[in-house]
Amino acid sequence: MKLHSLLEYLPFAKQIGDHNPEILSIEQDTRKVMEGTLFICIKGSIFDGHTFAQAAVEKGAVAIVASEPVKVDVPVISVPDTNRAMAILADAFYGHPSQKLYLIGITGTNGKTSVSHMVQHIFNEGKKKTGLIGTLYTKIGEDTFETKNTTPDSLTLQKTYHQMVRSITDVVSMEVSSHALVNGRVWGSDFDVAVFTNLTQDHLDYHKTMDEYKQAKGLLFSRLGNKYDTKHPKFAVLNADDDASSYYESITSAHILKYGIEQAADVKAFDIQFSNKGTTYSVKTPVGESVVHVNLVGIFNVYNTLATIAVGLCYGLPLADIVTGLSTFQGVPGRFELVNEHQEFPVIVDYAHTPDSLENVLTTVQSMAKGRVFVVVGCGGDRDKTKRPIMAQIACQYATDPIFTSDNPRSEDPQAILKDMEAGVTDKQYKVIIDRKDAIKYAINEAGKDDIVLIAGKGHETYQIIGEQVLDFDDRLVAREAIRNRV
Repeated sequence: MKLHSLLEYLPFAKQIGDHNPEILSIEQDTRKVMEGTLFICIKGSIFDGHTFAQAAVEKGAVAIVASEPVKVDVPVISVPDTNRAMAILADAFYGHPSQKLYLIGITGTNGKTSVSHMVQHIFNEGKKKTGLIGTLYTKIGEDTFETKNTTPDSLTLQKTYHQMVRSITDVVSMEVSSHALVNGRVWGSDFDVAVFTNLTQDHLDYHKTMDEYKQAKGLLFSRLGNKYDTKHPKFAVLNADDDASSYYESITSAHILKYGIEQAADVKAFDIQFSNKGTTYSVKTPVGESVVHVNLVGIFNVYNTLATIAVGLCYGLPLADIVTGLSTFQGVPGRFELVNEHQEFPVIVDYAHTPDSLENVLTTVQSMAKGRVFVVVGCGGDRDKTKRPIMAQIACQYATDPIFTSDNPRSEDPQAILKDMEAGVTDKQYKVIIDRKDAIKYAINEAGKDDIVLIAGKGHETYQIIGEQVLDFDDRLVAREAIRNRV
């Protein structure tokens, strides 16, 4: 694609230099630059791409997009905001790929990963070729790729969509974080369905207030557009039992489909029953009623499955096929994942790292327990400090044996993080074991028949960040070792 053809998508951008080179790739990372690259200078928290413009040219870049003056011997495209320009140019360069996919964006504090996987599963069972983008990985069909962020930057997304289109992908389920929405990572992503799971306290180190956090999530719904099209209708799938949904309903012009348990909803569950074999409930929808069985427990999983049913209905899948698909879903790594080494008590690893998610999972564990409930829990460093005492309070409220430990302390002193947690439970009984491995080992050694051990906070993560070190650490592997060596 010629540079001038690409620049038609950037009205009023100023070009310095008259050349019109062929653009063979677009990059923001000099390590990926090759002959024919259009290099975009992005300012990050650590590096400023403008300082690498000359290096990009030396590696073969034939044009530069910048928001500040750069001295190079190739055309420079001057724009006010290179992040916005990158989203527009990437979308154009790759042929507007998201418009060729059925794109489902899922946002909310908790449940994004579970819902995205459930959605992918029901479409796979319906013989559709799927893609998935989220916290754990990116998947295109059966191929899995590593991801660095829950929601990648706009350039990476457009490349990924392009790969999915080339692989003849039908449906993509994607986690959309509040950070991604605020930072414009999903600019240029043409969503067909936007899903809201719930809104509870998290990321207040970044968003400052809950209202600001709520508004950040709302960007997904406000950007669904104003056009009504019977061939490609847009849908907002909202949790009727979460107060934030009324705000999201007010800022979107898309069709609304609500799901829930307590309040009036289009997709509503009733007669909910839990057992050691999973969950069974009846569901009423605009296209009829059915009985749903899933191999998962917990009221939060009822909400996750209801959201999934609503998404399937938006697409046009038969209710019977959706229900059948959910019945074969086996769960998500690190989400209420059982660690089984033939011990006489359950050991569960869960990603619960917010007050709401910890309360949800502990409520479920408490309902299952005949004996003591052990919970190993910590809070991440360099993150929302206000949730630390709340997490501790919840652990002490729902567990008989709360054990406070390190999560990912990052640059903070682990003892200081634990002191923040302890401030919320001065009158409660708990144990503090700073070393996470020792804390897990202690809980497993202390537990007996009829007890349950919950290891919360890190879930699927296979690392622990201490200072600037990223160390190998997997709660599931540590738990397995502790069970095998149990004294």
